[in-house]
Amino acid sequence: MPDTRRLDTVIETPRLSLRVPGLAEFDAWSAFMADEEAACFIGHAQPPPLVWRGIASIAGSWAIAGYGMFSVFEKASGRWIGRVGPWQPHGWPGPEVGWGVIRDVWGRGYAFEASVASMDFVVDVLGWTDIIHSIHPDNVRSQRLAQRLGSTNRGPGKLPPPYEHDPVDLWGQTAAEWKANRSTVGAFDYLMRPTFP
Repeated sequence: MPDTRRLDTVIETPRLSLRVPGLAEFDAWSAFMADEEAACFIGHAQPPPLVWRGIASIAGSWAIAGYGMFSVFEKASGRWIGRVGPWQPHGWPGPEVGWGVIRDVWGRGYAFEASVASMDFVVDVLGWTDIIHSIHPDNVRSQRLAQRLGSTNRGPGKLPPPYEHDPVDLWGQTAAEWKANRSTVGAFDYLMRPTFP
């Protein structure tokens, strides 16, 4: 049974606030997923009805599994800038920490900052022992981020329908490797509310 206290989870990093997604982000999320360049490696551009279902799916994962991707907000402006965090729907090739942020903030290290906090969350709170990142072979930006996290390319994988024909490499590391890599990744202070035993 999922811990329903997790529905109140908020992680505050130096520049970002990570929260459980809701429909308040629908317009910003729709604009993000309408951008073909930003969405090409995360399910391709989608119309608003599919975006609504996507948000509902992630929020539903929080409700029934106790985790899901976070909505990520820029603290300085309060704007929604993407979704980052744990993801493992039925048929997924493993427990994933994934990321996707709007093009306007590419190159600022936001996806990395949110991913570090998410890696800590899945290891320290969820107790995951292995973490993957499913990355398209042409997605050089995500490959660099995975390398920066300390993950390595484990080779080709397969996603479930409707993405079974999209090529993907499975990058990843174990929880033990993450704990060993954590000091070299770059530490920063953050607050997670609420806290869990």
